[in-house]
Amino acid sequence: MKKFLLIPVLLLTFNVRSQRITLEDIWSKSTYGAKGIQGFNAMQDGLSYTDVIEKDGYYEISKFLIKNGTKVGDLVSAKDVKYKERSIEISNYQFSPDEHKLLFTENFEPIYRRSGKADYYVFDIKAKTTIPVCESGKIMFPAFSPDGKKIAFVRDNNLYIKDLVTLKEIAVTKDGSMNKIKNGWGDWVYEEEFSKADYFCWSNNSQYLAYVKFDETNVKDFTLNYYKGELYPDKYTYKYPKAGEDNSIVTCHIFDANSVSANATVKVDLGENTDIYIPRLQFTNNDGILSVQRLNRLQNKLELLFVDAKNGSAKVTYVDSAKTYVDITDDLTFVSDKGFIISSERDEYNHLYHYDLTGKLVKQITSGPWDVIAFKGYDPKTRNVYYTSTENGVINRDVYSVKIDGKNKKRMSTMTGFNDAEFITGFKYYISSWSDANTPPVYELRDGEGNSVKLLENNIALRDKIKEFGLGKKEFFTMKNSEGVELNGFMIKPANFDAGRKYPVYMYAYNGPGANEVNNNWEGTEYMWHQLLAQEGYIVCCVDGRGTLGRGRQFKHCTYLHLGKLETSDQIDVAKWLGDQTYVDRTRIGFQGWSYGGYMACLMITKGAEFIKAAIAVAPVTNWKYYDNIYTERFMRKPKDNKKGYEDNSPVNFVDKIKHPFLIIHGAFDDNVHVQNSMEMIKAMVGKNIPFDMMIYPNKNHGIYGGPTRLHVYNKIFKFVKENL
Repeated sequence: MKKFLLIPVLLLTFNVRSQRITLEDIWSKSTYGAKGIQGFNAMQDGLSYTDVIEKDGYYEISKFLIKNGTKVGDLVSAKDVKYKERSIEISNYQFSPDEHKLLFTENFEPIYRRSGKADYYVFDIKAKTTIPVCESGKIMFPAFSPDGKKIAFVRDNNLYIKDLVTLKEIAVTKDGSMNKIKNGWGDWVYEEEFSKADYFCWSNNSQYLAYVKFDETNVKDFTLNYYKGELYPDKYTYKYPKAGEDNSIVTCHIFDANSVSANATVKVDLGENTDIYIPRLQFTNNDGILSVQRLNRLQNKLELLFVDAKNGSAKVTYVDSAKTYVDITDDLTFVSDKGFIISSERDEYNHLYHYDLTGKLVKQITSGPWDVIAFKGYDPKTRNVYYTSTENGVINRDVYSVKIDGKNKKRMSTMTGFNDAEFITGFKYYISSWSDANTPPVYELRDGEGNSVKLLENNIALRDKIKEFGLGKKEFFTMKNSEGVELNGFMIKPANFDAGRKYPVYMYAYNGPGANEVNNNWEGTEYMWHQLLAQEGYIVCCVDGRGTLGRGRQFKHCTYLHLGKLETSDQIDVAKWLGDQTYVDRTRIGFQGWSYGGYMACLMITKGAEFIKAAIAVAPVTNWKYYDNIYTERFMRKPKDNKKGYEDNSPVNFVDKIKHPFLIIHGAFDDNVHVQNSMEMIKAMVGKNIPFDMMIYPNKNHGIYGGPTRLHVYNKIFKFVKENL
């Protein structure tokens, strides 16, 4: 399960007619959206980038210097990019590794969270010729070979290579079939829970193409209805493995693109156990050695295999294990012939480690009672390792550099809040971002040492706009739960707050494993939604309970085998603590959450009914047996092995405790948290004659958006809050 994020959109014309925040301004007009910046299409020299500009009535891709934005030349004119006399859209493009060609994208069609298909065209910059990658339908994940002479892609669940010299199409696989076999494309649950959709990769010398085959035959189907206004709805059926159910059988294969033999593909020896996961694969710096990450079904043992590309033989080089679970990341980085960098929680906090190619530890690069949040890269020239961490407090993020031997650590960020860095090719520059809880993002171009080179965007117009409203500040605090564990929280009070009055409280939380809401960063539309509630006289309060991120393994993993138990206890303690504050009306404390937060809302209106007077659950899980197996079993194991953990924390089993108003909202086409979850909760409430309110959105997925939908959702939520708190 992934936390549902509200994505900031570009700032539009301000609505200056009123000094009051409105739902329409937030959810329809994007009045308070922060400006972002376009990413740099950095070139291999690390000193220049490209952008699309208008010139003489045409669009062109031009080259600029990163340090000052000076234009140094034009590369491609849109008038030259045509196929069969039809102009090709040039705004969405990527370079081949040798920068002699461009890959253009048209007609993109999303599928799941990280996958989609489109039409793709390759343009030769020097020859000014355009060819389609495929003329037999839309394709997925086109990837240039490192030498720029080939492109691998997925079409109709098969993996292909387009030779850009001979223009021939090579079928790497032929057995792909809908809801049966997927080659090079992860199944639904891999894409959702391992955050990866494409499962193939090239060797550095462009000879080998490795891929994962997913056999979904034994995975059970799930069907969603799509309503188009016709007599019968369309039915969409896909493979969804729920907790305890069969997974895809995964195998790994290596195709020799230089071979003329009919046996150009070898199968990787992954061992006899087929009930495993292959969350990642990538070639090492040795062209003939593929690295494959093998994860057991319990997800508490991760093995790094080194595979001989010629014959598929494999050996275990590195193992990370835990009594609970091991997280999957993209941190694995090979550092020339010196081994690899990888992250692990093996010392109770998440840190970076350097191993040699035999799997022997060279050095623990980072250490301390704080977590590395993201590994940002390694510069072989300076031997600098870059990362972000919680060393400056759990609610903050900072950017650091340190030598690969763990020496000369340097804090590169200078402002307290949320800092991040996206490094440009060659590590000579990076784009820094900073915000805090009450300040919209600031983007700067910085050099490799962290010095500011150029301000890119400071969102000053938005800063000035929100000042006009005299908003209350988001204030951070800590409190102790009933077991003495200190928890982080924030509160937004009405701008005209009077400590002598008693205010209703709108609590909200997510509280899923490793996911925080109490962050010292700008939250855009969510921030303005909470300010609207404060404007209406509510205190908004959020606390990250146990199981959240940045405080080490013990704090994050303590919810293992009983999701919902400690989190609910913590949120009930928050409600109790709030009720003891002299400025809070304890008879008017409510709770709202989305996804995992929706699950929390269901538990709060049941187990916490004594302290919560109204609750809103959006897209909630109501029993973990209804959710997918990778996420659920990571924290709960299989239902048959942990029946008590599943049933004791399912709100469906406690609906008789509901005493106050309860609103459930769900998208009927939610492919992630199926509407089945809400239906089971509703069925239980009907069986106990318990009143509730409900809103179902036809054809909407887990995000419940599109057109005026999000405005409709929050109109419903706002009306419910006003009537019941």
